[in-house]
Amino acid sequence: MKFSKMHGLGNDFVIIDATRQNVSLSSENIKKISDRHLGIGFDQLLIVESSHNPRFDFHYKIFNSNGSEAFQCGNGARCFAVFVKLQGLTDKNSIFVSTKTTSMILNIIKDNLVRVDMDAPNFEPSKIPIRMDKFKKFYSIKVNGINLKFGMVSVGNPHCVIQVQDITTTQVNVLGPIIEKHDYFPQSTNVNFMEVINPNRIRLRVYERGIGETYACGSGACASVACGIIQGLLSSEVQVELLGGTLYISWKGIGKPIHMTGPAIHVYDGCIHI
Repeated sequence: MKFSKMHGLGNDFVIIDATRQNVSLSSENIKKISDRHLGIGFDQLLIVESSHNPRFDFHYKIFNSNGSEAFQCGNGARCFAVFVKLQGLTDKNSIFVSTKTTSMILNIIKDNLVRVDMDAPNFEPSKIPIRMDKFKKFYSIKVNGINLKFGMVSVGNPHCVIQVQDITTTQVNVLGPIIEKHDYFPQSTNVNFMEVINPNRIRLRVYERGIGETYACGSGACASVACGIIQGLLSSEVQVELLGGTLYISWKGIGKPIHMTGPAIHVYDGCIHI
């Protein structure tokens, strides 16, 4: 099976073209491929498929390193755009794609720089989902005896956003897995820890469901900015500094699409026997 290895700010992916080869992977296959010592290693696996709908150029599936299916990935979307262009699957610079839960326009601006035009963030509790009766700018949760305020939004996948004073001292890998599996979240959740520097700049660390902390999370950056804007903390144009680098997020408010701009890097191509 041929594949490509790519990354967006250190958030790394294996991408497989299922339009020109037969691809059938079990959850166990995916976990083996994700092993960084015995396999290839990745945060998420992307499988490129032909479009299910004539409106779209491509459809693709997303899987976490534990073999579970994911529904959205901002960094992966940028890598997807560069991959299909490099592989000669399209000659377009604006590519319309669908995933299991959302659709996006991927715009290759120049070289490896890609802007992703995503659907409008969804704050409706039943759609995120979160076990709450009505929308609030701030919810509260008790973890390890500490009461934490958080925002909640879906950008194709659920994100819990917690404002912290200093992300360098925040116990991301202690709090993250507890919050991810909390009863509030019937499908579990991604957990974002956001430090607001000023209305146009934040620092962010993300504990991704089914993966753990990653160097960067594009959908987490979008979710954090959307929550920050709703809460009156951020402006409509925000620089998001993650462990792996910087993304630029813009959003004009409720009902409007959210935009993310950042790099996507091709590392190498390979072939693996399954």
